[in-house]
Amino acid sequence: MLEAPTGRSVRTSENCDLNPFDRPAIDMALRLRKELGGTVTALSMGPGSCEFAIYDAVAMGVDRGVLLSDPALAESDTLATTTALAAAVERLGPYDLVLFGTRTSDSDTGQVGPQTAVLLGIPMVTGAVFIENTESGLTVLRRSDGFLETFALSYPAAMTIHPSAAQPIDAGLSGISTAYDGETVEKWSLKDIGLSPRQVGEAGSPTRVTALNRAKRERKCEFISGETEEQADTLIHHLLEQGLIG
Repeated sequence: MLEAPTGRSVRTSENCDLNPFDRPAIDMALRLRKELGGTVTALSMGPGSCEFAIYDAVAMGVDRGVLLSDPALAESDTLATTTALAAAVERLGPYDLVLFGTRTSDSDTGQVGPQTAVLLGIPMVTGAVFIENTESGLTVLRRSDGFLETFALSYPAAMTIHPSAAQPIDAGLSGISTAYDGETVEKWSLKDIGLSPRQVGEAGSPTRVTALNRAKRERKCEFISGETEEQADTLIHHLLEQGLIG
């Protein structure tokens, strides 16, 4: 993102990319399609300059791509974003699973997936690493704080996919050719999902970003001399002084 003179962020094709945390979710969806059948749709929200990210998902193998793009969506916080995404998902329905990345690589809130699930009124499991279809619905393995938890869900459901759940490969030349040769990406506006400008953007956002600045980090390298035990004692002393260990 760039910072405009007004203080707002500006997204262009040069500073946007498919969110790396979404790639495992796409890979998981493609694996489930291979195992269970069905179709996969990639849905995103952003300006027209981000359309190529949808093409990237189509090149990976998804069946359909939809970009929700409207000037009224600018400056949407996570609530306004999930309001728009939930309306778009409902229009895409019926559906069985809605998969998200764990978070975004820019704002890093991790809120969009769970908030969208709440608005859709469907169960949500975060940090999923394994999904198995059962006679009664789904069994989902979730990784959190070093623990593995097992959940039973019924369809439809939503999940965020843990980055370790998949190692997606880059799209090959044939996938890129397929994505760009056909009319595989649709553009929707607010009118298409039945929302008004008052529900999204700044008007529909109870929070807003007041400034966007690069974080400055000051680093200092210090070499510790002496025997191994002396080095360990010195290191522990430094860490205690800085409050990094108790």
